[in-house]
Amino acid sequence: MLAITFIHDKALRLTRYSDYSLRVLMYLALCPGQLVTIDEISRAYDISKTHLTKVVHDLGRAGYVETIRGRGGGLRLAGDPGEIGVGEVVRHTEGSFDLVECFDSATSRCRLASVCTLHGVLDEALDAFLATLDQYTLADLVARRKRALLRLLMPS
Repeated sequence: MLAITFIHDKALRLTRYSDYSLRVLMYLALCPGQLVTIDEISRAYDISKTHLTKVVHDLGRAGYVETIRGRGGGLRLAGDPGEIGVGEVVRHTEGSFDLVECFDSATSRCRLASVCTLHGVLDEALDAFLATLDQYTLADLVARRKRALLRLLMPS
């Protein structure tokens, strides 16, 4: 499975796993220091608890989220939202950025690999994509629209 795929020859697309991971982190950034449950996040985004449980487990193992088990437990950010880079999270959740077959020399069967310049162009585009994500933190994702996000995700 490719981590990023071309959609209608117009854009790159992150996996749903990365999307959900960023959504969980954004939700937690909106609730600084508070314990939040997977149920709350599931309802807020209308996402399966099963999917979110896997995401939260991985984010916990990676050190982005602190999880507290048991009655009264939940999860919260393990660090300052201003210190959690969007590019860092995406690199963690995506794993592989093999845009085309020839990016993985171990499995590539491309006959043009030794003379093709497409690999270099796509590699440059990927670097630019990740460099843009590296300019933002989790705090940036929630700062400008915090009130609107809170109204949508946590209605009274």
